[in-house]
Amino acid sequence: MVRRWWFQIFFVGLVLLFLVERALVGTRDPLYISSVILLGSFLVPVTFVTYLYGRLPAWEVPLPALAACFVWGGTIGTILAGTLEYDLLRRIGLVPLLGIGLIEESAKLVFPVIFYFLGRYRSEADGIILGVSTAMGFAALETMGYSFVAFLQSQGNLGVLNEVLLVRGLMSPAEHGAWTGLVCAVLFRERLRAGHAVLNWRIAGAFLTAVVLHALWDTFNSLSGPILVNFFTMLLSLVVAVVSLTLLIRRVHEASQAPSL
Repeated sequence: MVRRWWFQIFFVGLVLLFLVERALVGTRDPLYISSVILLGSFLVPVTFVTYLYGRLPAWEVPLPALAACFVWGGTIGTILAGTLEYDLLRRIGLVPLLGIGLIEESAKLVFPVIFYFLGRYRSEADGIILGVSTAMGFAALETMGYSFVAFLQSQGNLGVLNEVLLVRGLMSPAEHGAWTGLVCAVLFRERLRAGHAVLNWRIAGAFLTAVVLHALWDTFNSLSGPILVNFFTMLLSLVVAVVSLTLLIRRVHEASQAPSL
């Protein structure tokens, strides 16, 4: 039954989002805008976390811990990332895309690392779900911000709002979720192998991979030009997304095959 929760959550959330949007279009009441942004931003992240919760075996992580990572971890991550990026912009006038990737990937690790050092949850599967939960909370809050700004800049264009919610929502598992999930999977796996907290080249390599993938994604999505250029950059973005999601899927498969402790 647990394995089907993700579909039920997604279906019910999609229906609610559709009904709220119809109410917004029908009444033109701006009170519905916040509901559209909230439901649209959180639908895919919550669904993806629920899917992994049913997919991975031998659970030690309870729902309160996942909720803490999603809400508190995601919130702290966005605060830290936004503050650091703002400070760098103010001081040097530029935040290179590689720097943004470094800041955001580090900020998303704060809450999972707390669980890591507490040592209560030790398996690779635990690391994946803690990391992905935090990243999905981060992604949902970030999507809320971007969609609200897009809605204001478009002077209330609902089509623009829906486009931002759709693209960022659908891609969030292959972006923030995959990058942080990959790092936390390797982090927890290496500690389990060593029997204690450890920092080695595998962990550093996973983190560097996440930062580079993040920077590439931001780079390709920041480029714009003629139709041919936009098409080419879109393909490159999809390649980054496929590579990111493939790396996470490999870690999930490895965790699923691991013996219970």
